[in-house]
Formats: sequence, C-alpha cells, structure tokens
Amino acid sequence: MTATILDGRAVSARILERVSDDVEKFVAAYDRAPTLATVLVGDDPASHTYVRMKANRCAKAGISSRRIDLAAEVTTAELVGRIRALSDDPAVDGILLQHPVPAGIDERAAFEAIAPGKDVDGVTRTSFATMAFAEGGFESATPGGIMALLDAYDIPLSGKHAVVVGRSPILGKPAGMLLLARDATVTYCHSRTPSLGDRIAEADVVVAAAGRPGLIRGEWIKPGAVVVDAGYADNTGDVEFEAAAERASFITPVPGGVGPMTIATLLVQTVRAAYEHESAREKEFPM
Repeated sequence: MTATILDGRAVSARILERVSDDVEKFVAAYDRAPTLATVLVGDDPASHTYVRMKANRCAKAGISSRRIDLAAEVTTAELVGRIRALSDDPAVDGILLQHPVPAGIDERAAFEAIAPGKDVDGVTRTSFATMAFAEGGFESATPGGIMALLDAYDIPLSGKHAVVVGRSPILGKPAGMLLLARDATVTYCHSRTPSLGDRIAEADVVVAAAGRPGLIRGEWIKPGAVVVDAGYADNTGDVEFEAAAERASFITPVPGGVGPMTIATLLVQTVRAAYEHESAREKEFPM
C-alpha cells in the first residue's frame, strides 16, 4: 500500500481537545454548558449506535446532550411539532435529527422544522444556501468534516479537479459546494453516470458519497489522487480500499476516516451556536 492514511480518528481527537477548551471558556462566561438535542425516531440499531457515540463525545467535551426518542409510528406532524418545540427552547443550542427516519415520514419537512440558528448538522435549505454563498451558515457536518480532514493534511484543492460521486442534499451536493469554494473544479457523478470509471480516472480528488459498497473500483483511481470515502455499510465504503490505496496519494479508511470527523464538526458547530445565542441575548438584553 502506497497511500498515506487520512486518519480521521487522530484529527478528530485534536479537534475535540480544542472543543473541550472552548466549552470550558463558555461555561466560565455563561454558567451553563452548550446543549445539543438529538431526536431519534424508531429502533434502527445503527442509528441507536450513532446517537450513543455522539452523546459520549458530547460528555467528553463537556457539552450537555438531550435525547428525544420517538416511536417509529410517529407521524410527520408529531415529529415536526417536537422539533419546533426544541427550536423554540432557549436552553437548546443545537438540534440533530438522526438520519434516516422510518419510511412514511417526510424527512425534509422534519429537517425544515429545525431553526437555522440551531441547525448544527447543516441539513436545512437555509444552511445549504448560506454555505453555498459563503454567508456564514452551518456546514453539513460530514462535508465540513471532510474539508477539515483535508486541511489537517495540508492537501491543496485550488485548481484541482474534484469528482463527487453522490448527490444527497446533506452529503454529495454540499461537499461539491465546499470544494468549489476552495477553487476546485467540481464534477458531480452518481450511480447512473455513464462511464463512471472514466470520470473518476480524471479526478485529482475523489469524494465517494453514493452509499454503494464497492461502487468505485481501485483501478479507476488516477495515480496520486486523493480519495475520500464517505460511504458506509457494514464497515464497508464505496471504494475498493486495497486496490485504490495502491494508486492514491492519500486515502481515508472505513471506518476511522470520515465518520469521526462528522461528529467533531457537529460538536464544533454546537459550541459556535451556543456562543451566537448568548451574543444575541446580550444584544437583546444589554447589561
């Protein structure tokens, strides 16, 4: 294997150390901890595991977490109502709706019930627009984590050709926008793109975000390319790891690459939201 591993666990650990410092300063200044509310619908085992991981990371960083568990039979209206209540709760700084929700629920309607100032997972239309226009909104957590990981390894993006495989509104599309903002030339592909291998072979940076295990063959990777695998299913990514690692210059493992960076970004943005909420209160009620 010739590629350098993009170690998301190590980089996220350093980020979370800084988050812990920021939380200590916040608590000293405002006599409360930043609070993240997590909404989990149904009993999907993987979703429960992810929520526990996020709660554990919150606890280690000193962030307060509030978990709301709802039955799979909950209606869209009921879910939207619970999320709107959290949006109106001044004690809550960030809201995370664990994805995916059970079939029959309008996930987009539920996402849009999150107040933009509490959308620390970057899933609303407002967050996407402000991110795309560089107007200071919250980044989608996984794409934001990808960018932080590339930055940690000083990987240049300006002038590079990036191919994003995937078009999810919370992963593929925002990842392309963030790469574009770094002056990369971005091509979007997906599972139905004709001659997908030819498109990937042109890429200096490949972001695999289709959620299709083994979709991207190692032999397609351009020698020296950077490969970021954001796919995950049964500990398997979208990229044929061993074969791709023989050709890439940098590559993320699955697990241990993008996943830890997603959680780190979520917590960074929760603390930022808490500071912004306190700043807004000080302006509204000056001493």
